[in-house]
Amino acid sequence: MDNPTREHAPAQAIPVQDQGILDLEVDLELADDAHWHKFTAQLVDTRFRTVLLRLPALLRMAFGLAWSASRFDTAATVVLQVAAGLMTAFGLLATRGVLESLLATGPTPDRVRAAIPALAWVMAATAARATLSTAAGWAQARLSPRVQTAAELHLLGVTSRVELSAYDDDSYADDVQRARNRGLHSLGQLVDNAVDLITSGVRFFAVGAALLVIHPVLLPVLVVAALPEGWGAVRAARASYLGQVQWLARARRSWTFGYLLSDRRHAGEVRAFNLSGYLLTRYGRLLRAILGTDLQVAREQTAARAIGGSLSGVATAGVYVLLGALLISGNLELAAAGTAVFALQAGSGALSMLIFNINGVYENGLYVHDYAEVRDTTARRAERVSDRHAPAPRQIALDAVTLTYPGADSPALAEVSLTVRTGETIALVGANGGGKSTLSKLLGCTYEPTGGRVLWDGVDIAGYGAAQLREHVSVISQDFAHWPFTAGEDIRIGDQSRTATRADLESAARAAEAHDMITDLPDGYRTLLDRSFKGGQELSQGQWQRVAAARGFFRAAPLLICDEPSAALDPRAEHALFQELRATAADRMTVLITHRLANVRHADRIYVLDHGRIAESGSHEELMGRPTGLYRELFVLQAAGYGDA
Repeated sequence: MDNPTREHAPAQAIPVQDQGILDLEVDLELADDAHWHKFTAQLVDTRFRTVLLRLPALLRMAFGLAWSASRFDTAATVVLQVAAGLMTAFGLLATRGVLESLLATGPTPDRVRAAIPALAWVMAATAARATLSTAAGWAQARLSPRVQTAAELHLLGVTSRVELSAYDDDSYADDVQRARNRGLHSLGQLVDNAVDLITSGVRFFAVGAALLVIHPVLLPVLVVAALPEGWGAVRAARASYLGQVQWLARARRSWTFGYLLSDRRHAGEVRAFNLSGYLLTRYGRLLRAILGTDLQVAREQTAARAIGGSLSGVATAGVYVLLGALLISGNLELAAAGTAVFALQAGSGALSMLIFNINGVYENGLYVHDYAEVRDTTARRAERVSDRHAPAPRQIALDAVTLTYPGADSPALAEVSLTVRTGETIALVGANGGGKSTLSKLLGCTYEPTGGRVLWDGVDIAGYGAAQLREHVSVISQDFAHWPFTAGEDIRIGDQSRTATRADLESAARAAEAHDMITDLPDGYRTLLDRSFKGGQELSQGQWQRVAAARGFFRAAPLLICDEPSAALDPRAEHALFQELRATAADRMTVLITHRLANVRHADRIYVLDHGRIAESGSHEELMGRPTGLYRELFVLQAAGYGDA
């Protein structure tokens, strides 16, 4: 399995008083895998009987995936490999005819001439087998990447449509990472192993048929001789799988530390706080733990294979002793014995490949099972879909909605009710953790309430598809993505259903005070906004927020949610943004979420949230006219900072 590189620059010394804290943190990381890796690894049953019992289901899975990816390549691979296996048996029987002619009595030239027809059949069988194997290899080489590509697209398709609350499930990240890290990789290998298993199986049975013709006792003895090697291969598969379970969670953390140490976005803070030694020390601890897991797996696999291989070697020697005894006792002719030697060698190789591929199907099947489990679980947690058309709303109401995140002891929102109509602007304010962003997720249809109802024009939206509802919602968020697209595409993806002209993009950019900034870029709206690619440019956080705002304005939706839309903007850009919001408010419903209370003074209603509940509501004048209240307290605190001015 691929591991991060283990060569590092020397770590900086860490003060003694801090070293104890660091040791405690890292020891907890390494000891408490349950905290980081939230699935339980059940002991894998590796008895060969169990493997054989699981084999039909795994083969059905493999060929089902292959058939769905490419029927032609699947059929061609199997048919051609079976035909190549039959040529093996035919060649062995023809070899016996050659040996019988050569070992018969009479002059040597006559014996050679007598062997020529059988020899011609041997040559024809060998050539046919080589041709068929080459053609089958071509079809198989086309098949595996098709399967992996189709599976990856399907997995990403279902994960991109999973309900957003799945990401609040503490095991979901590990599950998806397991599926993408090894599950997808193992899909192609599973199909290859399944095809090779059929191939080696056909060749073994073809050789077995030849051995039965030569002497019936040779085939069962050959099978018994190969069983120890099969046991060792399956034990090695078990060690590899359980090692992967232990390895993955720590590997994910080590990749995170490697990213923090090498990524440009973190480079400034790494240097500003001299974090290099701290991060390298934690990175090194994790890598040593990963190395320990790798070495343990290597020891267990080597021991299993060594025991199985040794016993198999002894048993194989016994097969040849038996062959010699049959020859000496006269129960086997010399020509048949010579053919049996070739057959035993071919049969041993075919049986070894058969066992190897049974092991490969079993081992990769374990990882593919992880993939299938995540795929199916994710599909079950997909967002709600519906054939009903969701009309654009003119009024949205929350009726006693409650939302409790998965695993949380208390609700993030509790029985919240509010209403917003077209032409109105409402503001959600309050302390951190009060429930403002959670409420915006319900309004934006990215979460479903665990209690209460969301009503559009008086109709419960539970009967509509989530994606259809979001077509009528636009969001300008503080938690925006840095999409690695051109500046124009970064804006245009705000509404993919809309045919955008250059004027449309510029209009949205001007509304967000981003047009001049974009035209100053080397290629204007065609500039790639990712410095990690050739010709790409990097923006400041404030510039990125302007692009995100332009993306939100580009979608002309009846509901606009602005969640801290000016957190990274300078005062001039912030003023222009809120001027635009006020100027266009008559055409839509606007929801403002901000800690800068001066920006919500013009809102029609202000809802003050505290611990998931609405503590107060009213206009700015109404809330400030009260002798006490959370809004008045917060506004006065902020205003005091401008008192001297």
